[in-house]
Amino acid sequence: MEYLFQGFLEKNKESYTVRLLNKEDIDQLQELQELVVLGLKEKSILQPLTYEELGYILDGNGLMIGAFTEYRLIAFRALLIPPIDEEHLGLDAGLPEEELEDVIYQEISTVHPDYRGNRLQQTLAHLIMEELGSLECSFTYAACTVAPFNIPSLKDKFSQGMEIAALKIKYAGQLRYIFIKRLDGRGTRGEIYELERVPMEDTAGQQALLGEGWRGISMEEEKGGYVVVYVKR
Repeated sequence: MEYLFQGFLEKNKESYTVRLLNKEDIDQLQELQELVVLGLKEKSILQPLTYEELGYILDGNGLMIGAFTEYRLIAFRALLIPPIDEEHLGLDAGLPEEELEDVIYQEISTVHPDYRGNRLQQTLAHLIMEELGSLECSFTYAACTVAPFNIPSLKDKFSQGMEIAALKIKYAGQLRYIFIKRLDGRGTRGEIYELERVPMEDTAGQQALLGEGWRGISMEEEKGGYVVVYVKR
């Protein structure tokens, strides 16, 4: 079997491997998702993929990689080639229609509760973006949604250099940040002219800045809560 990576989990004192996933892994994927959702205090912060959605990605409409110990799947990460429709995240991020086909989605990223604290999210993020070049299509942008106060996922997106482009109700009527990143590094960075820190619970304040072209670039812990750092370039 061909592995993308072999590593060691310092916290658990176990070896693990990472490989591309296929439809034979779908039952393990569902089981891990269900386990993670069961352990969440706030279920709405994670939108698990359905059996059909998992199968759609594994049928060649994206990429999915998983980390395994000797006995089980402990983490996975997915990229989705999305359909072009009115819910497309590129539209939320302000892209013109002709660029929507250049966007790939970072879908769900899941880590078994017993294996958190080993930087598996970051490792899988790096590996799956490296594998992106193996797809027949090429992409200019990566986009995704994250729920406010899903702190691990927010940290994950910011660590990849993704930026918040919108904050709105999506899909199942849930409030979500819309993240986007230009993969070639062009056109998304520039000199910062203004900077604001907005409490994460201040939805209206964040939406007002985003409506004026500001971007969220990081988050900070402050007085027992979190603020999102917005900049205008």
